[in-house]
Amino acid sequence: MAPFGGMAMKRKQGGLSLIGFLVVLAVLGFAAYIGMKLFPMYQEYYAVKSALKGLSNEPGVADMNPARIQDLFFRRLYINYSENVKPQNVKFERADGGWVMNVSYEVRRPLVYNLDVVGNFDASQALTRRGGSGEE
Repeated sequence: MAPFGGMAMKRKQGGLSLIGFLVVLAVLGFAAYIGMKLFPMYQEYYAVKSALKGLSNEPGVADMNPARIQDLFFRRLYINYSENVKPQNVKFERADGGWVMNVSYEVRRPLVYNLDVVGNFDASQALTRRGGSGEE
């Protein structure tokens, strides 16, 4: 005797097929791959921002000459293993009571075959006697 009053009920099973699973896996793998390419670029950018912020808190930085400030900046970046920021990427502008330091650089990483990921980064920091207020 069939259950449920003699009516045999067929239930359709829903779920992920093997092909669907492989597609989802491929998409997640590609997203992880792109993330691995982008993460170091942004990590370096935040190291630059951190070095700039640290310089703004350095005593007497507003009275230093730009070469000394740049030297202190690159020492801080060296600790964070920054390799894309070069001295030609650093510019100084005279400001009220000190300097404004601008860092502009580009990072290019190969992605797939002939496609690259390019990041353009700009950071700016006021280095003044009354304390640096960051600008972006």
